[in-house]
Amino acid sequence: MSLEQILMPEVEKCLAQLYDQKIDNNQIQLQKTRTEFVGDITLVVFPFLRISKKGPEQTAEEIGALLIDQIELIKGYNVVKGFLNLEIANSYWLTQLNGIEANQKFGVDATSSDTVLVEFSSPNTNKPLHLGHLRNIFLGDSVSSVLQANGKKVVRTQIINDRGIHICKSMYAWKNFGNTETPESAGMKGDKLVGKYYVEFDKAMREQAKALLEEWNKGNFGDVDEKTIETFKSLKEKEADGKIKELINNQTPIMAEVKEMLLKWEQKDPEVYQLWEKMNGWVYNGFDQTYKTMGVGFDHLYYESDTFITGKELVEEGLAKGIFYKREDGSVWVDLTDEGLDEKLLLRSDGTAVYMTQDIGTAYQRFKDYPSMTGMVYTVGNEQDYHFKVLFLILQKLGFEWAKNCFHLSYGMVELRNNEGEVGKMKSREGTVVDADDLMAEVIDSAKEMTQERGQLEGMSNEEKEDLYRIIGLGGLKYYLLKVDPKKNMAFNPEESVDLNGNTGPFIQYAHARISSLLRKAGTLNGVETSTEMVDAEREIIKYLTAYPDTVKQAGDEHSPALLANYTYDLVKMYNSFYQSVSIFKEEDEKKVNLRLTLSKNVGKVIQSSMAMLGIEVPERM
Repeated sequence: MSLEQILMPEVEKCLAQLYDQKIDNNQIQLQKTRTEFVGDITLVVFPFLRISKKGPEQTAEEIGALLIDQIELIKGYNVVKGFLNLEIANSYWLTQLNGIEANQKFGVDATSSDTVLVEFSSPNTNKPLHLGHLRNIFLGDSVSSVLQANGKKVVRTQIINDRGIHICKSMYAWKNFGNTETPESAGMKGDKLVGKYYVEFDKAMREQAKALLEEWNKGNFGDVDEKTIETFKSLKEKEADGKIKELINNQTPIMAEVKEMLLKWEQKDPEVYQLWEKMNGWVYNGFDQTYKTMGVGFDHLYYESDTFITGKELVEEGLAKGIFYKREDGSVWVDLTDEGLDEKLLLRSDGTAVYMTQDIGTAYQRFKDYPSMTGMVYTVGNEQDYHFKVLFLILQKLGFEWAKNCFHLSYGMVELRNNEGEVGKMKSREGTVVDADDLMAEVIDSAKEMTQERGQLEGMSNEEKEDLYRIIGLGGLKYYLLKVDPKKNMAFNPEESVDLNGNTGPFIQYAHARISSLLRKAGTLNGVETSTEMVDAEREIIKYLTAYPDTVKQAGDEHSPALLANYTYDLVKMYNSFYQSVSIFKEEDEKKVNLRLTLSKNVGKVIQSSMAMLGIEVPERM
């Protein structure tokens, strides 16, 4: 029971006694005392001025005097205008600490039976995972853990984008430029090898596009259709270089061949399909290695190569029902202009599917697999905000009630920053991405260097040291990417991420290691006696610990692990200040020693719990 719930009936009784009339408890507003004032909980007095017939300060004074006389829990009060700040007795806070100590799953709620699917990662099989994927994966995995802590049954899932024009680009490049190269012969992870040929395709296409543009500028259009020529001339007049580039790219011979390859794939041409299976197999092996390093796994995998078929069938059904419409060229569209959006392509004129098609099919398949599902969370960057507005609206138009419980966990772009400058937006096709494997290796190496400089590794085996470097490095990486509100863009600095000072993972990990060291010396702890004297620092930490369950709930409601990360950072700052100012083992009063050790133990417990929800391990030694 919260402090507000305990105090509410007591305050109601006292007010009724003071003003000789029944008080509507909706008028009783209790809130946490603002940090700049002394007190634990504040009663807003303004609603009672009508019956007190006095000013705010006078009313607050007479209410405070009665409450301190009638309610044992209240040990003092002060008045700030129309706000009555109440100080709660130490015995209450020590009772709370004992309750936290007794609850091994403090902060975790197991009451809900809801099933929620959380989609994250969802890579394309034409390139390795990069820095942008890391924020996505760590965010989706952490939100899954936070929702589980809020009692929900969570299915971690991803849709592997294993088909489409982008996949065919890598396939085409390997077939034509690869000389039968394999991951084994190249000494490369399979996903990196396939990504290499995605870049090779882009280089070849740009060369053709450059030559084509030169001819078009001379008026040499060859057998290009009139509509395309008119579009080109119109864009040229408008100086729309970006759209001209897109138009030219689509007219290159190499793109025509890739489009033909996609058609053959959808028709399951044996040669194309075999090549697709082989190269995707290379990529999956590479992904598995990366996920293992991350410490991330999935409960159910979906493949676009399966779900796009379901999506096409649903589009055809919607077309038959008049929900969608067909244009003269045979392409299928949905008109969302009445909803303030635009018209959206669902099937190309040649019958091939687009991203929206497979997303419709995937959502439907998931509901079939999990009919008791009460929600679906899509962890996808904010550049896809419009896409998901359209998707959810289409699903509702198709008559799926569960579509109302679909949620887009939209997050901002992440860039790499170092001490010399910043790297701009990453482009996979140009090979300018920050590779996830390389970045993880870099932060682990930085953690190794930092830890070796500090020493304090005596007695640890080489295996234990390497594991510690991994824990610190990956902990720093995950924390740095999760401490920022998901909605915000951010810059990632590998050097800052493993710093022992500031709002970093290692700063928090070190606090846990320090507490573990204390507890190894302490031996057995007894329950804290509620008559034990406390200093203000101890009292404030206990108060902050009691806020942990509400923080976990808020993080789940808002799908924001950043709330947990920053709560834990503030808790550690408070604990470090306490640790520096209050003696533990030199204290002569055994009751106080027991209190301080119990307090330390439960700070460590909350650190471990919250960091686990962020996917971060905390070491016993550091």
